[in-house]
Amino acid sequence: MGDIVSESNGRSYVKYTFFKADKAWRALSGSEKAEGRGQFAAILDEYSDRLMVRSYSTVGTRGDTDLLIWNACDELEPIQQLTSALLGTRLGRYLDMPYSYLAMTRKSIYTEKHRHPGQEGSRLKIMPTGARYLFVYPFVKTRAWYMLEKEERQRMMDAHITTGHKYPSVKINTSYSFGLDDQEFMVSFETDSPSDFLDLVMELR
Repeated sequence: MGDIVSESNGRSYVKYTFFKADKAWRALSGSEKAEGRGQFAAILDEYSDRLMVRSYSTVGTRGDTDLLIWNACDELEPIQQLTSALLGTRLGRYLDMPYSYLAMTRKSIYTEKHRHPGQEGSRLKIMPTGARYLFVYPFVKTRAWYMLEKEERQRMMDAHITTGHKYPSVKINTSYSFGLDDQEFMVSFETDSPSDFLDLVMELR
């Protein structure tokens, strides 16, 4: 798959789409479900040369979703077209979309002094590691944060970044939603070790 390059200064649109299957889906015969899954997988494969496509099962880990599709692209239209095509499959007819998050990459104002290869905050492209697990967080910073002096915010972010570097098995992808969606930021963490992610979050807290 080629690099995903943005139409605007090399930036990428980033989309996290969560699906939940209706109970009626599970009542279908094995052959009907196999056909539906096959159509769904074929659509994902068809679009994988137009945009970044990653899928994750949330069955057994979440009660409100069953599937996550993670996309990144230089344009919005392919993301919309992919979602529409997925919903048009036999499986798609049984899917609800409880969560849908849109964001965009940009350089962080806090990572200038942290010179690490591929440093988070300096990348404009989403480059998945292929890790088994993805943890996704939408969030909004409080007004109190924006009222702090830039130096104080930088000090706090320096400590945050230093802690993150202690857990190299966890890779963060930060994107920005200002004006594009209800949240301000979307962050996702790729890792093969959920225990490392748990320890990282505890230490950050």
